[in-house]
Amino acid sequence: MSSSDPLTDFSGNIVRPFQLEVSSLRGRIVRFNDALNSILTPHNYPEVVSQLLAETITLCALLSSMLKYEGVFTLQTQGDGPISMLVADMTSDGEIRGCASFNEERLMKVTKQLSVFSDDVDESSDNHLAQLLGKGYIAFTVDQGDKSERYQGIVELKGKSLVDCVQHYFNQSEQIGTGIKMAAAKRDGKWYSGGIMLQHMPEEGGSKGEKVETNLDEDDWRRAMILMGSCTEDELLAKDLTSYDILMRLFHEEGVRVFKPTRLSHVCRCSEEKVEKVIMMMGEEDIDEMSVDGKIVLTCEFCSKDYVLDPVIIGKKAKSVRDGDPLH
Repeated sequence: MSSSDPLTDFSGNIVRPFQLEVSSLRGRIVRFNDALNSILTPHNYPEVVSQLLAETITLCALLSSMLKYEGVFTLQTQGDGPISMLVADMTSDGEIRGCASFNEERLMKVTKQLSVFSDDVDESSDNHLAQLLGKGYIAFTVDQGDKSERYQGIVELKGKSLVDCVQHYFNQSEQIGTGIKMAAAKRDGKWYSGGIMLQHMPEEGGSKGEKVETNLDEDDWRRAMILMGSCTEDELLAKDLTSYDILMRLFHEEGVRVFKPTRLSHVCRCSEEKVEKVIMMMGEEDIDEMSVDGKIVLTCEFCSKDYVLDPVIIGKKAKSVRDGDPLH
């Protein structure tokens, strides 16, 4: 049975902050179930693509929840491999979405060579990330609209997994000690994922780009990493364990202090209005070329929703905008 949580642990699709009192480490734990399936299922991606996108979505939730922002946090990989792009973004309200781009023919060749789907090979991205994504980068972007400058961090795709890439970024670029444990897998036909992230708590007054010194004892850090590393995939994905249960199992002797979780939901921000604006920025010839059988059909890459538009109406609106008399 699941332990009682005084701060109301939702059934899943949450990110929960916590702190270890003994070592003064801050952390987040993420659990996904229905929201993850809502993102992945409409795309009908090959298994290995869904696996990597599930990991990207989970990492996006972990990383964005460590920041204070009002807007959209985006985690994106770009490479020259058969899976050319993985992207997930999350608003400050916990609304998340994701999608991937890949070359089906190249992917089939690589997965066949790697025997990804054989019974004796781990289906996670570990040990074949380079073959799937190739050479490229992973980018972290915070877009707060007109409120402030857009922040972006970029690091080379390097390591056996996406977790390795993220840890490399924090260790080298931000110089903040970071540990991550993550799992994503399909169980009984449904996708589940979970992740835990621990970081040094920065001292007050630290500035970006400078090494942040803390009073953290190295023995405390090693002990925390060992405890986090002891968490199994089954525990992270277990339906009968809450995030509170997992944290207490791992860190009860560290004086784990939990905070109220934030609910995560799959929400795509596409709309017919946004699609129209994109098309109206094109020239008349481009609009004509997009028209097939008297209509324009565009599909949202994030949610696979089709938008069917009338090219005549769009053309009139586009002309009005070009003439300096935008329609309202």
